[in-house]
Amino acid sequence: MFYHVKELQFNARVSQPDPAFATLLLEQFGGANGELKAALQYFTQAFAAKQVHPDKYDLLMDIATEEFSHLEIVGATIQMLLKGIHGDLKNAAEESEIMALLKGKASKEDFIHNAMVNPQFFNLSGGGPTLSDSNGNPWTSAYVTANGDLSVDLRSNIAAESRAKIVYEYLMQHTDDPHVKDTLRFLMTREVAHFQMFQAALETIEPNFPPGVLQSDPKYSNKYFNLSNGEDVRGPWNEGKSPEMGETWEYISDPIEHIRKTKGLTKGNGKTERDPKEVDKKNKELSKKKSDEIKKAMPKGEAQWSKY
Repeated sequence: MFYHVKELQFNARVSQPDPAFATLLLEQFGGANGELKAALQYFTQAFAAKQVHPDKYDLLMDIATEEFSHLEIVGATIQMLLKGIHGDLKNAAEESEIMALLKGKASKEDFIHNAMVNPQFFNLSGGGPTLSDSNGNPWTSAYVTANGDLSVDLRSNIAAESRAKIVYEYLMQHTDDPHVKDTLRFLMTREVAHFQMFQAALETIEPNFPPGVLQSDPKYSNKYFNLSNGEDVRGPWNEGKSPEMGETWEYISDPIEHIRKTKGLTKGNGKTERDPKEVDKKNKELSKKKSDEIKKAMPKGEAQWSKY
């Protein structure tokens, strides 16, 4: 059940119209990293989590609902930035508030040109926000990722919050309006907060690595192929121990020779600290555990989503 409260979560304000920046801000309204994408992604993911992880269902629904609140803030800001665009802008002439900010025909023509950077503003929406990105590309459900495995979905969400945060950071460089910057700073900060929430939730799922159920094959999990021509570059990603499984990295400086020598990684493929038999055992144990968790969480008899 959703209940709309007319007041915004954050009191969005603008100092004066700015159609060019309104166009840029569309990225967070109907873009691939925007608020609608986040809201629908978390909303969709929540359903698969309901029975097995009811606490994470609550988390996902809470954050999804807040993302809808942020979508409202972005839409309201876009609308205020487009003040004066409604109707026939040229006919508004000196009576329009926006025209009072401009001097001379050239300035007015520049303003109209900026307003038309994304023609949907004028030709399709009459000056309101549209479900498209800053280039006019329509929003698509392909932006949403929901894999049904919570460890996978939470990692997707951490990445989504990271991308949204950096977009707000970039947007702040394109406006001098202190009120708009305050709004963007609030939205950017909430991305950081959500990042931490998803990260904390992921850490409560044990085990959560690797994502899913099946373990990785020890024959291939510790290999690093040097596939760049030039000086070898080493770091914790290809020397020492791997961070999650504690395997010693095998640095393959000549991948072509290695592939030929091992008959396409099928012969004499080396060993790691992990025993293949132990991997098979873990696969069976984790498969049974996950299966039992889901079966146990499913209600017997009539299914009922809510308890009244």
